[in-house]
Amino acid sequence: MAALESQKLSSTEETEVQQWITTSERLKSSPSDTSILDKLNSHLTSRTTLLGTKPSKADVAIYESLAPTVKSWTPEQRTGEHGHPHILRHLDFVQNSGVFGLNVGDADKIKVDPEEILYVKPPTDAKAEKERLKKEKAAAAAAAAGGATTTLVDRTKAAAETVKEAAVEAKDKAAAAVGAATDKPKKEKKEKAPKPQKAPAAPKTLSPNQIEIRVGHILKAIKHPEADSLFVSTIAVGDPAGYEDTTEYEGQVCRTICSGLNGVVPLEEMQNRRVVIVANLKPVKMRGIKSSGMVLCASPRLKEGEVDDHKGPFELLAPPPDAKVGERLTFQGYDGEPEGILNPKKKIWETLSPGFSTTENLEVVFDGRMVKEAGKEEVGKLISASGGVCTVQSLKNAPVR
Repeated sequence: MAALESQKLSSTEETEVQQWITTSERLKSSPSDTSILDKLNSHLTSRTTLLGTKPSKADVAIYESLAPTVKSWTPEQRTGEHGHPHILRHLDFVQNSGVFGLNVGDADKIKVDPEEILYVKPPTDAKAEKERLKKEKAAAAAAAAGGATTTLVDRTKAAAETVKEAAVEAKDKAAAAVGAATDKPKKEKKEKAPKPQKAPAAPKTLSPNQIEIRVGHILKAIKHPEADSLFVSTIAVGDPAGYEDTTEYEGQVCRTICSGLNGVVPLEEMQNRRVVIVANLKPVKMRGIKSSGMVLCASPRLKEGEVDDHKGPFELLAPPPDAKVGERLTFQGYDGEPEGILNPKKKIWETLSPGFSTTENLEVVFDGRMVKEAGKEEVGKLISASGGVCTVQSLKNAPVR
């Protein structure tokens, strides 16, 4: 707490801290006031602390006011459709982070189950919302115009009828002129010489480095509330603040990435670990949750005639120990820069991914012999800037996907 007292805040931040302390006093006397709770939950939707990312004594004040009540909240009050999940997340952060100096014992902490998510709010369709507001505005303007609108419509209809009649008359005259012209003998058309056939275009050479592969750090992973086979992971991949399709979690810019690993990789292995991800796939919705990337794994190679039953085993790729979170990984011996966002119509990922595999030495490589579009039959290791190689734990000569 001493560290919070000594930190420097701007005058604006000091004012905001005092306002939240006042709110905490109101919550002490009315901890179930839904109007205050709704505003607080909304404020924390995109913030780690009340000031955004900077901790303050206001966070402690809110925790001390609400913790006794939140301990007894029902699952619906916590993460239901009308619950306050962002308040719960904030209080859990305050009670577990050493920066606030609370030293709350385990017996006194709010018990939080990260897998208990009763409701996930669907993302807003910005385009549909804009159209809805536009229609509401037009309807309001029409209602305000009253009788004048009716008169305007009547005049418009009359003008339209006049134009229609004039068009019909012009059409009749044109038809008569065409009829007269058809009485004249037609000239025979000359046959055109066939155009020479163009030679087929040479196949475009692709590079595995067009696929942007980065080091990621899973901060948390939960089971997808609507799909038994999916995990939903919050992963830091080095994106800048404000980057599209990112959120802030524990002070870091993160992506949400869904992966079909539930049932083949234990959930505990998906917590607080470094992974290798594809960062430039087009985001897609997976059962209502937008996924902005892919976690790469190795799995046994199928034998001829064998059906992929997705039972594994699966092993997560391990980045080089010296590689930093967000660092780009490249295939040795291949040129090329990553595309911005891979165009699904060009099928670059689908074309190149059959060359992704592991070796007898458990190293991750791209094998150009498997992809003719790569232009050369070279095996290149997936490496960091310093030359460290990505690996797997035990699966040899296994495809990576």
